Amino acid sequence: MGVMRTAGGAVRMAAMAAATVFLVAGCGAGGEDGRDGKGGRGAEGDGAGARPHPGGSAGGGPEAAHSAGVPGVGAALRARIPAATRQVVAVYGAGPNSPDATVVLYEKGANGWDRKGSWPAHNGRRGWTLDHHEDDQRSPVGVFSLTDAGGVLPDPGARLPYTRAAAFTPPAYWSKNTRHDFDYVVAINYNRVVGASPLDPTRPQGQSKGGGVWLHLDHGSGTSACVSVAKSAMAALLRALDPARHPVVVMGDRAHLSG
Repeated sequence: MGVMRTAGGAVRMAAMAAATVFLVAGCGAGGEDGRDGKGGRGAEGDGAGARPHPGGSAGGGPEAAHSAGVPGVGAALRARIPAATRQVVAVYGAGPNSPDATVVLYEKGANGWDRKGSWPAHNGRRGWTLDHHEDDQRSPVGVFSLTDAGGVLPDPGARLPYTRAAAFTPPAYWSKNTRHDFDYVVAINYNRVVGASPLDPTRPQGQSKGGGVWLHLDHGSGTSACVSVAKSAMAALLRALDPARHPVVVMGDRAHLSG
């Protein structure tokens, strides 16, 4: 199967025979309840061989930024935002057991974090968790880098490397209202190989910790672990997220975020 992967106007072709297998078997079965099939597939950590931090991490340690000013983000998660980060996608969950959320894009400027956009969103249908496992129907709380994108549709002008492939299409047995969920996606770096296509099925910390947690299109209800927004919001995020600004997602219910 051929896929097109673009970054900054460069195009490369690669064979990804496992891509369809990943979407059908690796994301979980989407049923008539409208589940997105992303299947609670997350795990703490940020890349191959990374070990979990409580609440996840995209950085931490001496490199972490004390990024005061991201609204609603307390010291625990703030300390895990890398010092180089200049873009934050904040996902504010309505409650620990709620599927409803708001996504806000912030960019760091001379006077602190500027709000660039805000959109209604959904997260895991059972809410949030600090200890995510496969099929728990909850989204992982934490800070995770954003490095790779893709989808069924042509690249809308993404700055992140973008893989276009029919393999993103959900299988026919999923609910009809999920058919366009993966027209645009951004992989959340949660038990996955950073720098690989979102279709890469590798889970460095094992199957039980899940994987395949994405930002993707909304189908009007909670997901299995992903964060979903409207198509226009996904297109806006894809055009805005800039690898030179080291974007991360900071995600969780408001109580966990502020802790």
